Amino acid sequence: MSIEANLNKIKRLLPEQVTLVAVSKTKPNNDIMEAYNAGQKVFGENKIQEMTQKWEVLPKDIEWHMIGHVQRNKVKYMAAYVSLIHGVDSFKLLKEIDKQAKKHDRSIDCLLQIHIAEEDSKFGLDEDELTTILSSEEYKNLKNINVIGLMGMATFTQDKGQIEKEFKNLHRIFKKIKKSTSSISILSMGMSGDYAMAISEGSTMVRIGSSIFGARNYH
Repeated sequence: MSIEANLNKIKRLLPEQVTLVAVSKTKPNNDIMEAYNAGQKVFGENKIQEMTQKWEVLPKDIEWHMIGHVQRNKVKYMAAYVSLIHGVDSFKLLKEIDKQAKKHDRSIDCLLQIHIAEEDSKFGLDEDELTTILSSEEYKNLKNINVIGLMGMATFTQDKGQIEKEFKNLHRIFKKIKKSTSSISILSMGMSGDYAMAISEGSTMVRIGSSIFGARNYH
């Protein structure tokens, strides 16, 4: 199937309130343009350098989402244009994004990444760290970031019960935080293999790559 056919198939399955982030990492610009010409405007990348190269040459109405782990010293390279940073996993990173956004006289939307997986390799805050950040005076003084939601990645496993449990836990945290923080509206969870379950557990944003573009090009 073509990229356009894959994209349309997924869009038919998604509820209206769920945003599709087409994960275009490792994919060439002509693949992205095929999806763009089929109506997709939101793309996710996991390497800032690759995303910046694409931003420089592709249509300017594309929304670029940074979905990978972010190193603080790389924030400056995307601060001029990034639409949403998904994986904000520390207050130090949040401060750096605020600092770089200020230099460009703009405000950058962010999702705080919550550690829900049972794997050590996944990044993220625990529930106590999340609450501490959002209630701190230092956080309230950051004027160039908007924390608009939470993001999490389930354990990479065939055990659907475990994935469901992790998604339920993130949705519980999301609902709790939403009550006390008016800016919180997005819950980003679910990828190609588990997005249907993620949506049923309350996800409002899914990150789908291989189901749209096919297998990744790692060379």
